Amino acid sequence: MTKQAPSKTRSVRGSRTGRPIMALLDLLGRRWSLRVLWELRGEPLTSRALRTACDEASPTVLQARLTELREAGFVELGEGGGYGLTPLGRDLCATFMPLHQFAERWRSKSGA
Repeated sequence: MTKQAPSKTRSVRGSRTGRPIMALLDLLGRRWSLRVLWELRGEPLTSRALRTACDEASPTVLQARLTELREAGFVELGEGGGYGLTPLGRDLCATFMPLHQFAERWRSKSGA
């Protein structure tokens, strides 16, 4: 069994390999990350509007997630001051749509 060379990607909690999928799952698994991406799938939102859309998430946590998502290339701050998805962020959100559609079917069948 050979060891894999260390990756030059961002460190990942619970992983020594730094594999891209693990880094992505680590980022998306952080509190409010998925919600922020989901709320930004439409029009750009100001910090205040995003906080309202996220059920009044803590401003500190929300800003931390926005910073991380910006550093990862998924979110950008627009000229008008609102946050929006980058093309990479829109691509990521498009991958969620089959899961969203499944969740809607599951909810209607299970009564959840």
